[in-house]
Amino acid sequence: MPALPALVAALLLAGAVPAFASCSDPAAPGVDWRRCLLDRRDFTGADLTRAILRDASLQRAELAGAKLVEVDGSDARFVSANLREADLSRATFRSADFTRADLRGAILREADLRRARFFRADLRGADLTGANLAGVDLNGAELGGARWIDGTRTCAEGSVGVCQ
Repeated sequence: MPALPALVAALLLAGAVPAFASCSDPAAPGVDWRRCLLDRRDFTGADLTRAILRDASLQRAELAGAKLVEVDGSDARFVSANLREADLSRATFRSADFTRADLRGAILREADLRRARFFRADLRGADLTGANLAGVDLNGAELGGARWIDGTRTCAEGSVGVCQ
């Protein structure tokens, strides 16, 4: 058993143990905010490319125009958040909650949205080209003017819950 502390020390020196960022770290590309409580914070226009937001809470957060490209936001909560014209391209938001979020004009190209919840969210004018919507909840979501997953079809004005 005395070899265990030496093994732990060797792993630490080798950098094998991941370093976690503090929830108070400033917004920046690659920031690790997993399980952080970031409700009502203002990240307008912030570059959060490749950030880790797994199981984080960003309820009522301001993310208008933010860059969330290739973010890992599985199980994150964006309830009533402002994501107008935000870029969420190639991001992973499996089982994330976007209930009543404002995603007007947002870019969700090739985003993994499996089992995400968009209950009563506003997706008017959003770009969903290539997004994975398997098991997604669009109940009451406004989709008028959104570019659908095939990249060619545009949802008719008045589309709610289903792209028409």
